Amino acid sequence: MATFHEMHDESGKEVVRALVKGAPDQLLARAAARPAPDDLAIVPVDDEFKQRYMDENERLASQGLRVMATGRKDFDPESFDASADLLAQLDGLIVLALVGIVDPPRPAAKAAISTARDAGIRVRMITGDHAVTAAAIAKDLGIPGRAISGAEFKAMSDAELDAAIDGIGVIARVAPEDKVRLVDTLRRRGDIVAMTGDGVNDAPALKRADIGIAMGITGTEVSKEAATMILTDDNFATIVKAVELGRGLYDNLTKYIRFQMGVLVGFIVTFLGASIFNVVAGIPFVPLQTLYVNFTTQVLQSIGLGYGRPAEGLMKRKPRASNEQILPRPLLIWVSIAGLVMGGATLLLLAWADDHYNSSTIARTMGLTSFAFSNVFFSFTTRDERRSVFSLDVFEDKMFVMCTAGSLAAILLGTELGILQRILHTVHLDFHQWLICFVVALAIVPVSEVRRLLLQHRGAIAPADEPEAAAAST
Repeated sequence: MATFHEMHDESGKEVVRALVKGAPDQLLARAAARPAPDDLAIVPVDDEFKQRYMDENERLASQGLRVMATGRKDFDPESFDASADLLAQLDGLIVLALVGIVDPPRPAAKAAISTARDAGIRVRMITGDHAVTAAAIAKDLGIPGRAISGAEFKAMSDAELDAAIDGIGVIARVAPEDKVRLVDTLRRRGDIVAMTGDGVNDAPALKRADIGIAMGITGTEVSKEAATMILTDDNFATIVKAVELGRGLYDNLTKYIRFQMGVLVGFIVTFLGASIFNVVAGIPFVPLQTLYVNFTTQVLQSIGLGYGRPAEGLMKRKPRASNEQILPRPLLIWVSIAGLVMGGATLLLLAWADDHYNSSTIARTMGLTSFAFSNVFFSFTTRDERRSVFSLDVFEDKMFVMCTAGSLAAILLGTELGILQRILHTVHLDFHQWLICFVVALAIVPVSEVRRLLLQHRGAIAPADEPEAAAAST
């Protein structure tokens, strides 16, 4: 950047003085003279000075300082044309000083980058800063990979860049088109790319990325218009927190869907089996009993799963594929098996109770109670597929615990409260009958535990206390 001023030089002569600031290498390339260190007399720039100048630039940059150079040039007011190409007239500068500017990263940035790395998110820096400065900052932040200049980046063919990109962590002294090319390269590899920026020159890359993230405080209006997201606090750690929240929401959504599909299959198996095998006259539950278990136990457990605490270690898992199905075929098979176990156990209990007590009312009451209990147990098993149902961490999830308590209360009241007995056509159960219902409902637990162990043995899921190998994503 250069500004032009009408003023008097040291001898009192009127001049138009250009005051210039910019990258040290760019100003040195235009420099013709410098002040002497002893008397500040203007002397020519020689090779020795150029080497000392660049060495000092490297020394400051290696400390992570952003280095800016300053210079000046005087013009004769009589011949100076302000409407001409002023940039072309700035050759022959007198270089004045190098300034090292401290622009430290936010304290939370280093921890956020580490968390992102554990989550399989690869962070890269692409900047207009000097390569040495950028490399020093990247090292301090824990960004892996070597640093290259924009010139090296441009010189690579697409094939060469595809082969080398995994080892590159910093690209410095870049033009706007270099940022777009980096986004295109990563997307071509199949990565999901999030690009952050605040300047006008960042807008093309923000637009091209899968997720463009602009700075809300320092960002230009152009960058905000091009972006998908705007950070209101300009803090990189907020991006990582958003990823964590997103993973938590997705995890809770999948738990809710797994549970709903499993209990739905359980209902289908129970009603279909009762009709086929004429269990309790083909009517396992009367309509109000079906609605009761659906609007109490199933709704409450769904709320507990959907609004409860996400599974532990989500930020240590590799990113899921962007085209991954919420219910892939293996999971559909599992919820079908779970529904078959819950429905089958309920049918066996209905048939036994109807024959043993010779009362369809007692049989339906026991079947309803057992089916509701099995729904509660199934919600425990689907809450975190990596952890055993016997894990005590469930008590740390207050929402899930409260919903489960509500479900158990609903099960108890459905058979013991007089007004509900009349509405639901249920009867009082003695301790022995309650125990039978509880034990039959437990059938889903060993089946779930066996499935979890098989998945761990096959490597389909990692144990709860072991992080997955992170995939290289950006």
